[in-house]
Amino acid sequence: MFDLQSPHSGYIFSVCVAWALAVASADAATRPLPAGSLILNEDNSHFFGSRPPEQMTRAGLEAWVDGYANTQVTHLFLSPNSMRASFRSRTREAIWDPVAGVEPTELWPQNAKRLHAAGLDPYAIWIVRARARRLSPWLSMRMNDVHSVDVPGSFMHSEFWRANPNLRRVPGGPVQPWVNHALNYAHAEVRAHQAAFLQELLERYDPDGIELDWMRFGFHLTPGRERDEAPLLDAFVREARQLADAWSRRRGHPIRLGVRVPAHPDAAAGLGLDAVRWARAGWVDLIVPCPFWRTSDFDIPVELWRERLGPDATRVAIVPGFEHNLRAWLTGVTVPNDLATLRGFAASAQHRGADSLYLFNWMDSQTRPVSAEDYASLLRDGLAPPALAGKARRHPITYRDTTPPGFPDGTQLPVETSAGGRFRIHVGPTDRPGPAHVVLGLADRPAVGDARLDVSLNGTRLTPAPDLPEPKKLGGAARAGTYRVPPEALRPGYNEVAVSPMDHGPAQQIVWVEIRFGTP
Repeated sequence: MFDLQSPHSGYIFSVCVAWALAVASADAATRPLPAGSLILNEDNSHFFGSRPPEQMTRAGLEAWVDGYANTQVTHLFLSPNSMRASFRSRTREAIWDPVAGVEPTELWPQNAKRLHAAGLDPYAIWIVRARARRLSPWLSMRMNDVHSVDVPGSFMHSEFWRANPNLRRVPGGPVQPWVNHALNYAHAEVRAHQAAFLQELLERYDPDGIELDWMRFGFHLTPGRERDEAPLLDAFVREARQLADAWSRRRGHPIRLGVRVPAHPDAAAGLGLDAVRWARAGWVDLIVPCPFWRTSDFDIPVELWRERLGPDATRVAIVPGFEHNLRAWLTGVTVPNDLATLRGFAASAQHRGADSLYLFNWMDSQTRPVSAEDYASLLRDGLAPPALAGKARRHPITYRDTTPPGFPDGTQLPVETSAGGRFRIHVGPTDRPGPAHVVLGLADRPAVGDARLDVSLNGTRLTPAPDLPEPKKLGGAARAGTYRVPPEALRPGYNEVAVSPMDHGPAQQIVWVEIRFGTP
């Protein structure tokens, strides 16, 4: 599938040594990235769509990298594509190319075109600048991006996709969900099309690694036949490994191979994305179990991934990924994450065995879910355990947003108080957590302000505390009740919250549950 011969030459630079925690789980020489790494993904549109035209210069490109230098970010994962490329590619259209004879006028394609016209390749410049500023540059290839497939004339769509509707997962099917119209890797033409671009990236650029981003958009095979067709994706990843190894020899340094896949190993395997098999076969160095986009996942089973990898867990990094959004169930109200939810995710993930973390849709503007001040604080302080000590953190209930049919998605909400509910929440470590509360969000129902609930944690009955003043931040709740947690009631890892009504007033609906450390 891959042509390893190329007339192109690339930049050759030594790999920088990133910041690491004092304790690593394996010999650093065998690991794809140091323990304590913090990876930030820069998507294919953000830089171009967030800067004015006058910043489309070498200085503007380098200034973006410099914004992450001397911070706790150690790796920049640069995404150069959706269906089209944000540079002048030889294997697919550039993002500024005309559609039906009309050139797109949006800021993203026009800024990318300005850089090309000036002879500036942003990815080549970013890779060089990142190494100079002691950041590790990777490329992150989106394997099946289907943004805006409900808009057939969108400038984001490739001519390959337009011309081959028969090569989609559900040819002629409805446009909702969008993944119906993702390309189907069961077809050799699709695999060849994507392989050609991967080959081009490694010919053209000299990254420290290549990430195959299978979570854009997570569904790549014929519906209902994913397990049967999984060997086709296995072969693609195996050949990607061979390609990376060949270019490692040419460049004179390792080029790692990573994959972004669904958060649970069995969900991933059920969609044909068997990252455990890929890792045990020696094909991948880095696995990023993560959600798609609808919500962040606060229950990524890092310990299960490590258990499934067995001895290979010493050389393959399991780096859980965190998203912009927060949603309690599929049709629940979406709210953005904040620093406290990010810290909660980090504390839990590290308690479960993650020694590095990955941020997606946490770029420096627009998609950033927090204020500029909080973003600067994140970059300055990072997410290592010492940086979390004494800081407020939140552990909300969400669900798993990318699973095969029939696989449990972990949904626990909403719940009617008349039936009562029990909720399982992983909180990570509980040593020196500061004050702790259970927080419940109630829907807008009659007499919601008068509702009295019996709430316990791990069998210990909790005392009500004052309500929070902004309940809508809890998934659109109308009321946010809090309940004090005595330190002795907490357990490291999983905790169980039980809720039942204390009177016979109107039934209420629980739409949010979290455990919160620090002042509520």
